[in-house]
Amino acid sequence: MQAGAKRVHAIDEIRGLSILLMVLYHAVYDIVYIFGVDFPFFSSPFMNALRDIFAGLFIVISGVACRYSRNNLKRGFICFLLGIVVSIVSYLVSPSQFIAFGILHFLGCAMMLFALLQPLLDRLPRVFMMILLAILFVVGYGVPNWYIGIPGLLEIPLPSWLFSWRYGFPFGFPNGGFFSADYFPLIPWFFLFLLGSYVGTYIKEERFPKWFYASHVPFLGVVGRHTIWIYLAHQPVVYGILWVFFSLIGQ
Repeated sequence: MQAGAKRVHAIDEIRGLSILLMVLYHAVYDIVYIFGVDFPFFSSPFMNALRDIFAGLFIVISGVACRYSRNNLKRGFICFLLGIVVSIVSYLVSPSQFIAFGILHFLGCAMMLFALLQPLLDRLPRVFMMILLAILFVVGYGVPNWYIGIPGLLEIPLPSWLFSWRYGFPFGFPNGGFFSADYFPLIPWFFLFLLGSYVGTYIKEERFPKWFYASHVPFLGVVGRHTIWIYLAHQPVVYGILWVFFSLIGQ
């Protein structure tokens, strides 16, 4: 990630760590839900929270990266098309694990929306917007689960008619029959993406500490610069390795 002539290595490294953790999570997901290994802890609230923390970190970094793109509209469109490819492949290979609106669909839409909204967003006070977006993310976190408020503390049910539309799932309003093996709707995740975009303005102005711009773990930096291809390739590779393994042990 470039800041003028200087590479922002921490962004690449954080993104690289995030995608590796995502690969690990999906590998365990396959082991549990596709190959039928009993591992109740994987679906525990702790693991669900950990999953969302790592995914959220990746989304924030993706928002930061938008500040360095020459054409977010084009990047977003390509990313969304790749998400459609993932949907088609998942449906053909394993319908029970169909991905209707996963991370690539979300990031594609988020980039395109950011491109359209950037002239307005850049006029708004940064600190105020960062605080507001953080609040909106927390309060809206439960919207896809039909409530609004603070998870675990104040959960206010939303009216059922909001979830009656069949195609409301991209916005965070899935109906009762909706399923996606990977699901990142615009509400609440777009708030986090925009928060990252504001953080990115400070990074681009080189207002972070000097160590943030230095290289610490080159391997993670390399991974972070190729996240899109790693994401596209990791699931068939992981599935293939696991299939061979479980075939050999007779699972």
